[in-house]
Amino acid sequence: MSTAISASRTATLVDGFDRDPAYVGLADALVLLIGDGRIGLGARLPSERELTEALGVSRTTVARAYARLRDLGYAEARVGAGTFTRVPGGRARAHDRALLPRPGDGAAIDLNCAATSAPPGLLAAYDDALAELPAHLGGHGYFPAGVPALQQAIAASYDARGLPTDPDQVLVTPGALSAASIVAQAFTGAGDRVVVESPTYPNATLAIRHAGARLVASPVDPDGWDLDAADAVLRQTSPRLAYLIPDFQNPTGHVMTAGQRERYAAALRRTRTVAVVDEAHQALALDGQEMPPPFACFAPDTITIGSASKTWWGGLRLGWIRAPRSEMDRLTHARVGLDLGAPVLEQLVLARLMADPAPVVEAHRARLREQRDVLVAAVTEQLPQWRFRRPGGGLALWCELPDALATPLVAEAERLGVILAGGPVFAVEGGLGRFVRLPWTRPVEELEEAVRRVARAWDVVRDRRPGGSDPTTRVMVA
Repeated sequence: MSTAISASRTATLVDGFDRDPAYVGLADALVLLIGDGRIGLGARLPSERELTEALGVSRTTVARAYARLRDLGYAEARVGAGTFTRVPGGRARAHDRALLPRPGDGAAIDLNCAATSAPPGLLAAYDDALAELPAHLGGHGYFPAGVPALQQAIAASYDARGLPTDPDQVLVTPGALSAASIVAQAFTGAGDRVVVESPTYPNATLAIRHAGARLVASPVDPDGWDLDAADAVLRQTSPRLAYLIPDFQNPTGHVMTAGQRERYAAALRRTRTVAVVDEAHQALALDGQEMPPPFACFAPDTITIGSASKTWWGGLRLGWIRAPRSEMDRLTHARVGLDLGAPVLEQLVLARLMADPAPVVEAHRARLREQRDVLVAAVTEQLPQWRFRRPGGGLALWCELPDALATPLVAEAERLGVILAGGPVFAVEGGLGRFVRLPWTRPVEELEEAVRRVARAWDVVRDRRPGGSDPTTRVMVA
């Protein structure tokens, strides 16, 4: 998809670039913008004259910056057409064959993966962490509990949210999914029951199943949690654990109120069920609203899972477990049976980001807010028959279709170059054929084009009303 970026938009994006020397600073700023997706691949950059006027710099500065950009592999000149963005290695450099394994996937718009590109400021944190890394090279490099600086930063983030936490209550893991696996290994055995919401994040339920547990579904409706039904499920099954996503629930986007958390915690106490709370999306409140207190404020025995992937970047591959001190030895022993720690450099990066999160997180939220609003507007206009609630945060719309056509819609959308996740992917015990999840994690131009294609696919399957299609099996990471 070839687009053009205006000189004024480019000037806004590179505002504050290093001017010593100016051409290097401008080129480096453009590299970051292209790398993190704020300037799309294949986009036509402003002409040298246009950008010169917009930035108030010399023509030579822009010409040398563009030359440097081409030398670094982030742009190419096309005779008579202009300068276009690219990345070294081409588009395929961003694709993993396990996620996009099929012919033509590289050119598709991927709305299966609800994960964003890196926010501005991440590379600077890596530069700072590299300067700190030599101090750690004299040791063995294994930190089963986590690098102390990161444990302290995570503990401080809970303190700031009203949940007093000591660093020794934190176990750093290679992502939230790894954290879920550790908790399942530590707290469940073969045949133990675990309550999970339905719909829910499918990889987490897979991790719990791998520990031998039996899953029991507790429905989350399009309008929120049915706490009477949840209480009944707990009383009837007496589960060992309950895996919950109270903050921008994946995939519905719901947020559990403080009153609902208090009531759910009381139901868990009655059945002696430990809550495992996934807070991966907790920091993604996009409308400036105050989030409810952590679930552990209402249930002190809660095991809380956190993640750097949604707030910062999936490539950091870091998550954590926050638990009562009495459970830390149990978790650590389960952990060393799976791995011996997360990479040191990335832990130093995250510690630096969490020490002063506002600049990076606020810019990240602003980008997500714009993308959400574009997606909401496009779906409202192009697919007026679909029902959804506009979430106040998180990463996706949970759309209810007029008919149970999610599976054929996914197949037809893929034929038109859009990869979707249908409701059955998120179901614990089958069903949810009336739903699809639409993340707003792609650039706005891609989101608008994706919805246009999905609308065409919807017209096809609605008119055809097929008896069914073979579901596509895709690896999901977020």
